[in-house]
Amino acid sequence: MAELDRSTVRAGDGAELAVQRLGEGPALLMLPGQSNSHRWWNGLREHFSDRFTTVTFDYRGTGTTHAEVSRDSIKGWSTRSFADDARHVLAGLGISRPHIYGASMGGRVAQWLAIDSPDLVDRLVLACTSPGGPEATERSDDVRKRLGQRDPQERLDTLIDLFYTPEWREKGLRSCLLGDAQMSGRARSGHLRVSGEHDASARIGEISAPTLIMHGDDDLMAPVSNAHVLHREISDADLYIHPGGRHGFFDEFSDEVSARIDEFLG
Repeated sequence: MAELDRSTVRAGDGAELAVQRLGEGPALLMLPGQSNSHRWWNGLREHFSDRFTTVTFDYRGTGTTHAEVSRDSIKGWSTRSFADDARHVLAGLGISRPHIYGASMGGRVAQWLAIDSPDLVDRLVLACTSPGGPEATERSDDVRKRLGQRDPQERLDTLIDLFYTPEWREKGLRSCLLGDAQMSGRARSGHLRVSGEHDASARIGEISAPTLIMHGDDDLMAPVSNAHVLHREISDADLYIHPGGRHGFFDEFSDEVSARIDEFLG
């Protein structure tokens, strides 16, 4: 199996963004969730790399991206600023019009790419994500409380339960979706704020790229009602709801979900 091609791209403020590429063909930029590096896509990007050049990068505070993570610097982080980093990555690689696949917070980042740079996006896939704003449905107080437990093992068990069905856990599989263990506490808190403050609701209807919206109907992290809001507001959008899927449905049921993405990307 081919190894990732690794490089760096310099952002506007001088930060060195760690970039990874795999495969050949049209570009597919894959944007991971909150508090995750490119490793979020391990085991998933390979499905697409036989006919696409998959492109990922490590968000600020994750992986091997070299960016300031001071109290002052993280105040400037947002889903929109992460979208700006994505634009620098694409420009640095000479990519003009990729497909975009964003999951969870990556879907929030992808929304801003499609809104602010419509000529940059060919087709758009939004998985288990939300537009933010007044019509979004946030996770319940009970879920927040469970995620805030002090015991690390209890937090991990909660994450696994929110991402996967009991059947997945019984198989003894490992997940790449549960966070970058090398992140600092400050960076992790910054990512939590970035995702929580996302609000593209007033402009989500400006997305003109053909869009595939995907969600699990048992997602308690980002409830499925958010998918219906996105579907209503984006004029050229298809909707796929996976029965029984939780927040990591695109990983647990990757064969079916990735096949639907293949079909959509044509």
